[in-house]
Amino acid sequence: MYVINSNGEKEPFSFQKLYRSIRRVGTPPKLAMEIANAIEKEVYSGISTSDIFKKVKRLIYPRLKRAALRFNLKKGMRKLGPSGFPFEKFIGEIFKKMGFEVKINQHLPGFCLKDYEIDFIAKKGNLIYVGECKYRNYAGEKVHSKDALVNYARFLDILKGPYFKTQKYKNFKVKSVLVTNEKFTTSSLVYSKCNNIGLLGWKYPKNRGLEYLIEEYALYPITILPSLRGPLREIFVSEKMMLVQDVVKINPKKFSKIFRVPPKLIFSLTEEAKSLLKI
Repeated sequence: MYVINSNGEKEPFSFQKLYRSIRRVGTPPKLAMEIANAIEKEVYSGISTSDIFKKVKRLIYPRLKRAALRFNLKKGMRKLGPSGFPFEKFIGEIFKKMGFEVKINQHLPGFCLKDYEIDFIAKKGNLIYVGECKYRNYAGEKVHSKDALVNYARFLDILKGPYFKTQKYKNFKVKSVLVTNEKFTTSSLVYSKCNNIGLLGWKYPKNRGLEYLIEEYALYPITILPSLRGPLREIFVSEKMMLVQDVVKINPKKFSKIFRVPPKLIFSLTEEAKSLLKI
């Protein structure tokens, strides 16, 4: 029996892979096995992995709300950009949690070209990351070698330019880093490793990828919450609030009055946020 993955390719159905994905979000072993067995009975050759995902979430949600919300992480990440929540700002928050000083959307001069727009600059100790974010809207999209090539060429021109030639940065190590919410192709990994380019993506580096850092620092994007829809989405975009942590800080009654939205919508959102953050 085979399934259709996010790239539109056939792959064998794996019960163990299904079970591990259910366990990964904090579902107890017994319940995870029960759900995996139930899903296995519904699976048929040619079913998409996205349909399996929906079935799993439907079974988890009534019994373990927090696990169901965490299971929605990757899909929530793909909603950031189109919803008006800038991916580079989200990544900036992650680097801040790791102890970096972060500046978003900076303009740096190069040697050949006078101006480059950089997604972020992160500094800690004597290390500086010049960051490029490659946000992907659709499941299965990857960062290719051409993306890595363009990123590194820009980085080299910036290094030759006047910005990092000043005395201020004399003892700093400046490094390029490429970040995505999806995965890297093999060729982009090979090229980046060869040129000592830092990479951060979904499940990369192994056991320290983007999903790991989000879980470690509880920096869940607000788009992971099912109740963020309709006018609420636009309100949070306008207020530049993009983390679940931001939601638990608001006063539902006051927020409802200011933005003229039904209180029940705000309460639903805050309850989901508290459940996810175990507050």
